[in-house]
Amino acid sequence: MKPLANFVMRGYSPATLVVTVAGLLSLPIPFVGVISSAAVGLVTLRQGARPGAMLLGTSTLASGLIAWPALGNPWVGLGILAVLWVPIWGLAVILRATRSLDLTVRLAALGGLVMVVVVHLAVGDPALYWRELIEPLHQSLLKDGLIQAETSQVLFDRLARRMTGAFAAALVLQYLVSLFVARAWQAQLYNPGGFGAEFKALRVGSPVGWLFVLFLAWGLLAQGPAMDLVPVLGLLLLLQGLAVVHRLRELRNANQGWLVALYGLLVFFMPQMALLLIGLGLIDLWADIRARVEQRVSGTGKS
Repeated sequence: MKPLANFVMRGYSPATLVVTVAGLLSLPIPFVGVISSAAVGLVTLRQGARPGAMLLGTSTLASGLIAWPALGNPWVGLGILAVLWVPIWGLAVILRATRSLDLTVRLAALGGLVMVVVVHLAVGDPALYWRELIEPLHQSLLKDGLIQAETSQVLFDRLARRMTGAFAAALVLQYLVSLFVARAWQAQLYNPGGFGAEFKALRVGSPVGWLFVLFLAWGLLAQGPAMDLVPVLGLLLLLQGLAVVHRLRELRNANQGWLVALYGLLVFFMPQMALLLIGLGLIDLWADIRARVEQRVSGTGKS
């Protein structure tokens, strides 16, 4: 990926090309949007808010000019600007100004929490909206005989009640992954190893842990909107859990294969591994696992 980062940093024309093409390709292939957002983040992190904003302008114009004859809609660029580019630009501006990955990650999650609250205030019961949205899929599966009517009704009702929080967490995750890629590119070009050290030291703060426990208990007991806030807070704890694993592997000088195995398990056993990492992150908030292991490894801790 370093050659791509080098290409982006050659000037506005190469950067606009990468941001625009990847942004348009994200319409049929969503994960490509990470590349587009990361390019915006890289330019903003390295050169500042104004050059980043200029890149947004040129990319939006280019996207509109391409989408007009190709898709018959010149406003596609504005949609990509709002969904993909403006959030990552804002996060990159914050990270550049504060030099604090911890604060930037928390602010990204705060945006997700605000989105959940706004949706509940505006819609009332978001589960009804999601139920209508996924009902065609439900009927299609019933028609094909892939699920049973009785059990599937309960399953899809539960899914609809969890979609708001899951969607907000997924959106925050996409922005943070884009930011991490941009930061990693910046480190590869100008500060080798910088992002690795920064991520391994990530701490989301004990208030996140308390809020997670509070909203989880509230949601389980009252079955209210608080449950939609849990996935966003859980995402922060998951990231801290990953940071702990990366740091412990470094301290113990373990084989890189352990990380490969971890991410493989995270892909194939997502719920179980996610809960395990969230638990690890939650414990680290109060027990400071990394500091304890570092003391033992250096010989300064108590035996």
